[in-house]
Amino acid sequence: MHMAAQNCEMTGKLGSESTKFAVLLLALVCLGGAVWPSAQQGVVAGVGQDVTSVRITSPLGRTGLVTKVRIVAQIHVQTGSSISAVSFFVDGMLVGMVETGPPYAVDWVDDNPFERRELVVQAADASGQVFKDTIVLPPFEVNDKTEVTSILLETSVYDKSGKFVSNLKPELFGVTENGSPQKIDLVARETIPTNLLLLVDNSQSMGRRMDFVRAAAERLARSLRENDRAIVAPFNAHVGTITGPTDDPATIAQAIAAMQAKGGTAMFDAMIEGMRLLNGLEGRRAVVLITDGYDENSAAGVDDVLRAAEQAGATVYTVAIGGVAGVSLKGQTILKKITEVTGGRSYIPPREAELAPLADAIATDTHSRYLITYTPVNQKKDGTWRGIAIDVPEGLKVRTRSGYFAPAAPPIRPTIEFTIMDSARNYLDVTSEDLDVIEDGIKQSVDTFQEAVDPVSIVMALDSSGSMKKAADLVRATAKEFVVAIRPEDSLALVTFADEPKFAHTLAKNREWSLEAIEKYKADGRTALYDAMWNSLKHLQGVQGRRAIVLLSDGKDEDNPGMAPGSQHTFEEVLELTRTVGAIAKVSGGQVFYATNEMQLSNQFHQVVEGLRRRYVLSYVSTNSNHNGAWRKVEIKPRANGRVVSTRGGYFAPEN
Repeated sequence: MHMAAQNCEMTGKLGSESTKFAVLLLALVCLGGAVWPSAQQGVVAGVGQDVTSVRITSPLGRTGLVTKVRIVAQIHVQTGSSISAVSFFVDGMLVGMVETGPPYAVDWVDDNPFERRELVVQAADASGQVFKDTIVLPPFEVNDKTEVTSILLETSVYDKSGKFVSNLKPELFGVTENGSPQKIDLVARETIPTNLLLLVDNSQSMGRRMDFVRAAAERLARSLRENDRAIVAPFNAHVGTITGPTDDPATIAQAIAAMQAKGGTAMFDAMIEGMRLLNGLEGRRAVVLITDGYDENSAAGVDDVLRAAEQAGATVYTVAIGGVAGVSLKGQTILKKITEVTGGRSYIPPREAELAPLADAIATDTHSRYLITYTPVNQKKDGTWRGIAIDVPEGLKVRTRSGYFAPAAPPIRPTIEFTIMDSARNYLDVTSEDLDVIEDGIKQSVDTFQEAVDPVSIVMALDSSGSMKKAADLVRATAKEFVVAIRPEDSLALVTFADEPKFAHTLAKNREWSLEAIEKYKADGRTALYDAMWNSLKHLQGVQGRRAIVLLSDGKDEDNPGMAPGSQHTFEEVLELTRTVGAIAKVSGGQVFYATNEMQLSNQFHQVVEGLRRRYVLSYVSTNSNHNGAWRKVEIKPRANGRVVSTRGGYFAPEN
């Protein structure tokens, strides 16, 4: 520092033109030499290095569940140095501090796994230098499996001595589903990273064997290979704070060491919740359950566990360690069934010395597998169990999951929009308690009811045929009133029709376009009413949200098929119903008005606007889950007399 100051002084004695440049340049150099970085970002000590470093090791991903997670950092402190309290931040907010460690960890509730989160852990040494690490947890992405499509089988093949057979040719495998031969799409021998869930029973019954339990879990954790990740989840009556996903052995060991035996046991419930933690994680998914097999608090049963394992695509291994009352005999039978169905194995190590070969066997089994895929002949989404068998050459043993549940068809949830008026045609305010919803004669349970406040996409269709000449001024005036009256957030398209329908403009929120088109309105030619309706419906077909067609016409279609020049479409094609404008309104949940003068027409257009605003939306899960594409009649019946509901008459059920 002293030498740098001396050099700066010497530079000041240079000539005037070069002095300013030289001083500025050297001033930057001197300043740069004095600046110390405010934080060391994610510094990791390498081999032979002795520097203070911070590295976040858990969580390294999301599980998609709202759950309590341990944020863990591995901190190396330089020899002879010390650090202050370690601070943990989520999105800039302090969630905890740790004074001493290791472990350096705090509990955090991931309350919305579908939003991005930034985790920061930082600490300062005695000189005030700050060290920190930052990781970003991206939003969890849901992949909804509603199709059977192809099935993936992870398969192990062993010879008579129990040694893995790694050189079988694809043509030596055969697959049957429910006894029916299937065509195999692919057989591959690949090593894929594994997501390992260590589900550890730390209930009170395990109290005397917790050292053995910890040793088993630690030995299994040490068997992880490069790119594998683990989640440590202790459970008693509930799943506790999880650690992970992480690939750091020290973090896993610290999580296991922190377990304390207490509380009751809900093994089945814990297995289901644990398997949900694996959903969405890429790679193989394996569950290692360490337990005494007793279950006294679960609401779920073994079938629920098997379905959860199928949905997670998880292979289950169990390690039975006797607690206070030994290993449950009933539990052993159940655990064996679960492992057989999922393609895993059950172990009962009598001594700690057996843990090393046991862990190696599980590690070998999870990594030494064939990947077999096939597309089932049966593609029905019926939720049924389908048994799988794999054929291999004689003398070999194969282990894979014994079957799968076909996806169930999703529930049918119609959404019905409606208006309700009194006998004087005044719109009413109602709640779901004021109505009954009947589908094909069966009362339904409404679970969503609200005002229809979402924007509306509207097509206004104006009859511009010769029969409208006398009413042309009236049409222009009332159409303009309608355009001005609708809400700014609503989209409007304008179509006029005579010999053929013509769009003045498509859906837009620019009202000037509509007003200019209406000003140019002229009545001349024949009437292609049904074509106008057809084109209006097609224009709205791919539009999301609320949709409406407002039609102004005298109701006559002079261009029916068979009359030159002839409409392209019939009314039956438009709504497959009778040939009146009133029927169109009735089926779609709208209304039909008849006007004989300007005052009536203006009032009726205002009623149309009010009807678009004063609407309700309800939905329910239909009691008829049959995806058959059939029309279902829906009635909304007011419980009070003198009230009239306008709604579409039903809906078409989806098809498989």
